[in-house]
Amino acid sequence: MTAFAAVFIAELGDKTQLATVLFASDRDVSKYSIFLAASAALVLSTALAVLAGTFLSEYINEKYLHYIAGLGFIAIGAFTLYRA
Repeated sequence: MTAFAAVFIAELGDKTQLATVLFASDRDVSKYSIFLAASAALVLSTALAVLAGTFLSEYINEKYLHYIAGLGFIAIGAFTLYRA
């Protein structure tokens, strides 16, 4: 439930969701195909993330993975602020 809540909140209003809104706004495109394509993309990217996390946890201490993830988020935030 924690993973669901964290991912759900993180996905609200992100670029992926906005792109999906734009695709769905096209009247000539099936809404079912947009839903299926967006859902499949999220499932595939999540599967890759789980595989990468599983692989990395075999070689890198979980504590350090948390540090790396935190630094990654800080770097993305700094880059976003810099570009603004």
